[in-house]
Amino acid sequence: MDTALPNSMTMPSPQPASTVTLVRDTTGGLEVLMLQRNFTLGFMPGVHVFPGGALDAADSAPELHALCVGIEDASASRALGVARGGLAYWVAAIREAFEEAGILLAYEPGGDLLSMSGETADRYVAHRSALDERRADFAEFVRNEGLRLATDRLFYFGHWITPAGAPRRYDTRFFLAVAPQGQEARQDNRETIAHVWVRPQEALELCAREALRMRFPTIKTLERFAACSTTAALIAEIASSTPVQALLPRVTPDGRRVLPGDPGYDEAGA
Repeated sequence: MDTALPNSMTMPSPQPASTVTLVRDTTGGLEVLMLQRNFTLGFMPGVHVFPGGALDAADSAPELHALCVGIEDASASRALGVARGGLAYWVAAIREAFEEAGILLAYEPGGDLLSMSGETADRYVAHRSALDERRADFAEFVRNEGLRLATDRLFYFGHWITPAGAPRRYDTRFFLAVAPQGQEARQDNRETIAHVWVRPQEALELCAREALRMRFPTIKTLERFAACSTTAALIAEIASSTPVQALLPRVTPDGRRVLPGDPGYDEAGA
């Protein structure tokens, strides 16, 4: 008897996605921004995550790429190991940080990093709402404000692929960025209901006590960040690291998530 699945039942391909870990220096050490997902969502309800999401077709728009600073599609694609379209991941990371956390990595017309206060902050809150409700286009918004995307401020450091069999699968590129001064994080109160700046080690301890829920790639990212006490040290660590390799966790029969090289990975299957 042929047990192969018909084409209509094969596992879906992971959807391209980007996430950005926003960090800052404090007197208590390095902190990272985390958002809590709404408990009403069908996917990862209540989980603490970094800002991010699936790529939009518009993230590849030539007019947006022309507004990117410090990197072009060719070099972005080489960094990701893809033939073309790599710059869309940088754009998506910036867009998602603004939509989900209210922080926009961009340069003002004069060349300074964007700062938001007073009437400017109110205007950008309105822009964000319009984008969230699909009443505005990200490229048009950036162009009308005279901004350029601070793609040169993003550092690519991770590549995670959701295990086979998960209800939703993503092929996610992880970026690091130092949060700009003069901007405050604000959850969108739709997909995300709260935000917190937290030291990586503290977040890991909260997770171990089940006081904070996180996914496996998030935990592994924070374990890496916990070794650095400042944003400069973290950026230097990323810059000196070996080229990014794709990580595809597997789930063992007893529910553990393992990575290549871990005991039980080969036995867990594809």
